[in-house]
Amino acid sequence: MTDLKILIIFAHPDPQESVANHALLNEVKHLSHVTVHDLYATYPDFFIDEVAEQALVITHDVIIFQHPLYMYSCPALLKEWLDRVLSKGFAHGEGTATNGKYWRSVITTGGAAEAYSADGYNRCSIDDILKPFELCADLCRMQWLPPLVMHWARRIPTIERQYYAQTYHQWLVSPHQYEPLLPLTVGDVSHE
Repeated sequence: MTDLKILIIFAHPDPQESVANHALLNEVKHLSHVTVHDLYATYPDFFIDEVAEQALVITHDVIIFQHPLYMYSCPALLKEWLDRVLSKGFAHGEGTATNGKYWRSVITTGGAAEAYSADGYNRCSIDDILKPFELCADLCRMQWLPPLVMHWARRIPTIERQYYAQTYHQWLVSPHQYEPLLPLTVGDVSHE
């Protein structure tokens, strides 16, 4: 077991409809060193308590941002959270609260992995799409860890989704192991 405290900032506006995120959270929510923080359940009115959120960040070593990919970014409430909570004076500029903490994005997409390439449907890689998050981590002096991306989140077979959830669980148990236990991208093949 790890000595690192892990905070999962979960942002999905319609979590009951998310088969993939449900599988991921069910696999990890009972780990004693992991706090799952559902932004949409906590802030249905979008009024974020910045002081409370900053206290959560301070008391954790690894911050995971788990969300679906929406319009090449994150859901609106997570964007609001990033802007308000990781503010200048707290996380960057003169602020040092996030120095040395770890950032990992855990993303679900509705498309196939091959859609995220220069020649694919989206005309850019998933790394290019996630670059603003990597830059945010850098601004906050956080260590960017390779993202975990589940492509075809609703379409992949249940067994593949469970395999991915178990991989997520294994990483949370041993987060010092930065090399992935399995490929970081699941769902590379078309399941049409």
